[in-house]
Amino acid sequence: MKRVDESVFRLDGRVAVVTGGAGGICSAICRAYANVGAKVACLDYDGEAAQALAASIREAGGEAIGLACDVSDEQATLAAVQNIKQQLGAPTVLLNGAAVLDRTGSILEIDPQEWQRVMSVNLTGVYLMSRAVLPEMIAAGGGSIIHLASMHGRVGRAGRVSYTTAKAALIMLAQNMAMDHADDGVRVNSLSPGAVATRRITYRYGENAQEQLKAAAQKYLMKRFADPDEMVGAALFLASDASSYMTGADLLVDGGYCAA
Repeated sequence: MKRVDESVFRLDGRVAVVTGGAGGICSAICRAYANVGAKVACLDYDGEAAQALAASIREAGGEAIGLACDVSDEQATLAAVQNIKQQLGAPTVLLNGAAVLDRTGSILEIDPQEWQRVMSVNLTGVYLMSRAVLPEMIAAGGGSIIHLASMHGRVGRAGRVSYTTAKAALIMLAQNMAMDHADDGVRVNSLSPGAVATRRITYRYGENAQEQLKAAAQKYLMKRFADPDEMVGAALFLASDASSYMTGADLLVDGGYCAA
């Protein structure tokens, strides 16, 4: 039996940019990328948290920098990419993970300012960051872009109108970018997790809502929420040469929610 060439999962010498890098899922992804040889730029609105994560990666033997970046600000994204290029080199991997916490409510309950804030970060921020990175990535010979979407980009959820709309748009944005930039050597895919045990869950259900959390988990075939580390393998796959023939796709990692 032919052995799998594990080197296809390596990111040696590649510069990986992760937005929302200090968050629960994305911090695990930053560490994983560094563990397989990438030079990692951890970007987050909370610059101190991004710098602390980068420092912990360096202490573990990896190479990383942490930068403050508001992805909804075009000039901030352009400046961040130039900073990354100067310190690490041209980006060849981009994982767009920045997202704000959204309040539960219908369109009658979510005011225009709340709606716009979610769209500005969760959707327009991906557009702006991709737009800032793409010229450098193309000049470097290509790379991989990953939009962190959600299973709720495929199936609706009552009271999550802004979140689900933005995540559905990310899946289509990845498809269109894949079409536009295949000839540039750039692959673009989306990654759609199910519920992951991060602060978004405690924000949604509250710190002590154990019965609600237990009931919500029963909607998944695996009867539980994911750990952030369970998203790492999919994010590494999409960034690496292991997915070299994959573009314009949405990788669903949802514990069986959409199949139930």
